[in-house]
Amino acid sequence: MTILIVAASLLVGLSLGVMGGGGSILTVPILIYLAGQGTKEAIATSLLVVGVTSLAALVPHARAHRVRWRAGLLFGGFSMAGAYAGGRLAEHVPGPVLLIGFALMMLVTAAAMLRRPRQGDEPVRPSLPLPHIALEGLVVGAVTGLVGSGGGFLIVPALALLGGLPMAAAVGTSLLVIAMNSFAGLAGHLSGVTIDWRLALTVTVAAVVGSLVGARLAGRVPQATLRNAFGWFVVAMGGCVLIRQLPVGTAWACAALAAVLAVAVTVRVRRA
Repeated sequence: MTILIVAASLLVGLSLGVMGGGGSILTVPILIYLAGQGTKEAIATSLLVVGVTSLAALVPHARAHRVRWRAGLLFGGFSMAGAYAGGRLAEHVPGPVLLIGFALMMLVTAAAMLRRPRQGDEPVRPSLPLPHIALEGLVVGAVTGLVGSGGGFLIVPALALLGGLPMAAAVGTSLLVIAMNSFAGLAGHLSGVTIDWRLALTVTVAAVVGSLVGARLAGRVPQATLRNAFGWFVVAMGGCVLIRQLPVGTAWACAALAAVLAVAVTVRVRRA
């Protein structure tokens, strides 16, 4: 089982390094279904793993000039406040409710990514409006703290779709914000949960190795391919989490509907 956990943790890092998100989407299920942790313990541990791994993956992205520091620090500053509040609130929310909310948010985000017309690098806006940064940061941070997500699956679309950053820059910048969010959310959780530090260290080391490999691959992946891969990845993981939490009939119906919508959106994009 330990070998399986390590192998899965490598994928966590690879996802963060290549796509700037998806780390917690994998980490929470790994800790719950493979390591046998409770939902809230897994959420808190995932924040630690994803935070450290994001910092490691940030370094090669920064060296390749794929990090927009001003946008990342501003967005991250506001989202840290939301993440801490979300982490404190999560103590009073049932675990299954957190995971269902997590899965639904993943599917909504995937739809936003997949309906974007596929094209090359988009023009970068000279600056992001401060009110938009504040609102988006607080919302993303609150979700991060509540469901144990570093927020990459929300941050990347926010930076790419709303902020006007090229996909590669959105991926690199998101790692900075993810690290800030994760540590703030972890601080909110620590008052109510205990972390298995040995397990956390094992998962973190493997994830860091994967993230360094992923960061090197990121600059070689076309922008449109990266966007669509990210969207489909989130659809698949969101469907899996939803199926595990809802009654079988309801879960499969939701997952099937999500798949049909994703296919319809993709066909529309290809025709555009």
